[in-house]
Amino acid sequence: MHNASSPPSPEPASRPFAVPCRRPGWDAPWRWLALGWHDLRRAPGISLAFGLAIVALSLAVSALAWWLGRFALLATLLSGFVFMAPLLAAGLYCVSRSLERGGTPSLRDSLAMMRRVLGQAGVYALGQGVVILLWSRAGMMLSALWPMQEGDAAALAEYLLVGSGVGAVFAAFTFAMSAFSLPMVADRDVDMVTACVSSVNAVLRNKPVMLLWAALLAAITLLAFATAFLGLAVAMPWLAYATWHAYRDTLEPEEWPPLE
Repeated sequence: MHNASSPPSPEPASRPFAVPCRRPGWDAPWRWLALGWHDLRRAPGISLAFGLAIVALSLAVSALAWWLGRFALLATLLSGFVFMAPLLAAGLYCVSRSLERGGTPSLRDSLAMMRRVLGQAGVYALGQGVVILLWSRAGMMLSALWPMQEGDAAALAEYLLVGSGVGAVFAAFTFAMSAFSLPMVADRDVDMVTACVSSVNAVLRNKPVMLLWAALLAAITLLAFATAFLGLAVAMPWLAYATWHAYRDTLEPEEWPPLE
């Protein structure tokens, strides 16, 4: 529903295929982290609730994968995790969205947002599931094409180099697709395909800054994992809030009506 004072949104046929984007500077990733930390301090209770849920989910997936060790089951668990992740993220984006509008975040509003984007989360999970399967198949093919012999250091180095390159391609695609799509879906009445295309477009137009942003996200996440997952309780809400500010600073989605 639109506010009475809001200008009417353009008809879908007149909108661009991808959401227009800005060109943030090198200082932007650090500013996004600072703004995200500010949101975390302003809403500690709800942030901790979501953070603990993420820790519990991560521990459950890791424990089952370790104990059972079956690829089919692991793929199923990862698919479930990939489906839950955007829902939890949408709940956290709702917190930053509410704070930005001068409101008071509530768990009720976050849960309502999670229900609202349920269908879009399914589309995202399907896409990510395909990427995960292709990634695993690429790893299997790599092992078949580069048979390892004990003591062959050159072959091992070549295997690791090629494997790292293949993994980097899939990781870069996953990051580009998800960098801005999820917060946009939690903010605007837009389908996940348009959101993902817009995210990839924005990342490609800001490659150096996005590379720095991806490195910061990866470093903080690895540090959180190094604490036996407990650091995720703080790191994941912090990064979700920072991602919201990255989206608001980079995309210009005014032609799409806001979710109310």
